Amino acid sequence: MDRSRSTGRWLVWPAPEALTRVGVPRGRLVIDGLLLTAICSWIVASAYISGAFPGWYGVLPPLGLALCVAAVVAYHATTVAGQLSRSLGLLALVAAAGLGAHAAGAHVSATLIWIVVSVTAMERLPLLVALGTVLVLAGGFVDADETGFLGAGVTTAAVLLTGYSLRLDAQARSAGFRLLAQERAAREAEAASAALTERARIAREIHDVLAHSLSAQMVHLEAARLQIEAGARREDVLERVAAARSMAREGLAETRHALSALRGDMVPVEDYLRELARGDRAEVEVVGERRPLPAEASQAVRRVAQEALTNVRKHAPGARTRLRLAYETGEIALEIRDSGAAGDTEGAGLSGSGSGYGLIGMRERAELLGGTLEAGPEDEGFAVRLRVPA
Repeated sequence: MDRSRSTGRWLVWPAPEALTRVGVPRGRLVIDGLLLTAICSWIVASAYISGAFPGWYGVLPPLGLALCVAAVVAYHATTVAGQLSRSLGLLALVAAAGLGAHAAGAHVSATLIWIVVSVTAMERLPLLVALGTVLVLAGGFVDADETGFLGAGVTTAAVLLTGYSLRLDAQARSAGFRLLAQERAAREAEAASAALTERARIAREIHDVLAHSLSAQMVHLEAARLQIEAGARREDVLERVAAARSMAREGLAETRHALSALRGDMVPVEDYLRELARGDRAEVEVVGERRPLPAEASQAVRRVAQEALTNVRKHAPGARTRLRLAYETGEIALEIRDSGAAGDTEGAGLSGSGSGYGLIGMRERAELLGGTLEAGPEDEGFAVRLRVPA
């Protein structure tokens, strides 16, 4: 393939989409077929009417026309492939057939053939090459037209306008195809990105739920280990083991709830917080006008509350805990504060259990949503404050 995509406008081929018939309306194809059939019939009829092919020479017009049609079909293929030399050779073959008709006296047939050559050159070749082809054939128009330069000039101008108009029409169709292809590619990329984002979000939710559940189980199992080492009663140890098993069951339920929440099927976040705080005897306060929250913001509040309460059980067993959920303009705020360890030794020694990445995960979750999370000692206890757009 010898296509040369020069940056010069005059040497650039039409876009590949412009050189094909893909996307052309069926009605346009029918009209073009009828027009070409009429031109071919006119060429043959003019040859016979001129009397230039008497006797057995009468077989030459249809044979010559068939050769020209085959050459034009091949020309369309070579232009799509960008083969300039072959394209020019095929056009020269058709033009030579017109020259033969002109030499035999069939001037109208010759003129029609040269018009077809000129129009197809203007439509499908690099513009500079097409103009050169038309100018070369203009000499034939002068010789074949009885009005001389005047008629040849009118014919040449009509050929240039017709061919260039067809070229612009094809390029406009090509631009539409490219825009459509770009839009389709952008839509597919957007869908793929959305799918990946959704998968990452679901994976994060499941990770956070399981991390919370396993951390809570670790608290109870560590307490059971410490009780065994301290020689505690069997009933107390079994109570801790049963609590760990309950946490495992709740973790699976929370995973299902997280998936339901991601699908938009969730209970109001304030009801969830009250249910969550009931097991820790924590206080819940809700202020502001309640409104539906985006799934991401709602899940952030739920996961942060879970992690904060788990940290209270690990690091400040027996502390009084207070949760405050505030619906504010453009955002949702959650505050979890505890009073510090209240001398309850039931969970003593558990502060070293868990992964230690709870606060990091909560802060990352908030930042992904464009919010903030602050956590640190306050008075005698610890406070966690979350703010996310909602």
